[in-house]
Amino acid sequence: MLLAIDCGNTNTVFSIWDGARFIATWRTSTEWQRTADQYYVWLSTLMSIHKIDVAIDEVIVSSTVPRVVFNLRVLSDRYFNCRPIVVGKADCLLPAAPRVDAGTAVGPDRLVNTAGAFDRHGGDLIVVDFGTATTFDVVAPDGAYVGGVIAPGVNLSLEALHNAAAALPHVDITKPQHVIGTNTVACMQSGVFWGYVGLVREICARIKAERDVPMRIISTGGLAPLFGQTEALFDVFEDDLTMHGLTVIHRYNKENT
Repeated sequence: MLLAIDCGNTNTVFSIWDGARFIATWRTSTEWQRTADQYYVWLSTLMSIHKIDVAIDEVIVSSTVPRVVFNLRVLSDRYFNCRPIVVGKADCLLPAAPRVDAGTAVGPDRLVNTAGAFDRHGGDLIVVDFGTATTFDVVAPDGAYVGGVIAPGVNLSLEALHNAAAALPHVDITKPQHVIGTNTVACMQSGVFWGYVGLVREICARIKAERDVPMRIISTGGLAPLFGQTEALFDVFEDDLTMHGLTVIHRYNKENT
C-alpha cells in the first residue's frame, strides 16, 4: 500500500493509495519541527479511528519545505520499513525531464502537478495552482515542464495587506456581490478577488500567445473552485491533481527501476 505525502508551505497532505483509488486523505499543518514519531502517532490514530487496517510498505514524498524531508524519511524507514521516493531528488525518475535553464531547481510541487495533469489531459496545458503561491505551470506536448509563472498567493496577499496597513482588517476571500465596495471589507474583497481574476486571465492569455498553440487550462488548489465561479477562467478543475501526480511518478519509478 502506498502512502503519498504532499508537504506544502502551509499544509501537509497524507493519502493512502490502494493501486486504484485513494482510500483515505488527511491534512495537517506543516511544521518542520514535527518528528517522525509524532507523524506516526497522528497518522496511526486517524487510521484506527477510520478503521483503515492496511500495511503501508511504499512512500512517496513531494515537499516544498526541505527541512521536513528528513523526518519524513525517518518515518518511512522506522515505521514502514521502506526508503521513500522523494520528488526532485536525483534518484527520483520523472516521466519527462523538465526543460528549463541549466542549474534551475524546479519545485517538486510543480513537477508533480505536471505529471498528474499530463497523465489525465495530455500536453499543451497550463496548470494553475492556488496554494501559498499562485503558480502557473506550462506542460509541453510530451509532458515536460517547460517553465511557468509564480505570483503571490491569494491569502498571502490578503495577509500582507492587513499587516502593512494598520487601518485595514483581516478578511476572508469570497466573491463579492459588486465590484464597487461600499465598506472597507467589501472593497478589499473586491480588489483581491477581481484582481486575481484579472491576473489569471492575463497571464494565461500571454502564455498562450507566447506558445502560439491551443492550450487547456487546468486549475487545482483550495481556492480554485471559488475563482472557477467567474467567466470560464479554467477548462477543468482537479481537486486531487497533486496527489494523482504522486501516484503517476511512483508508478513510473516502479516500472523503470
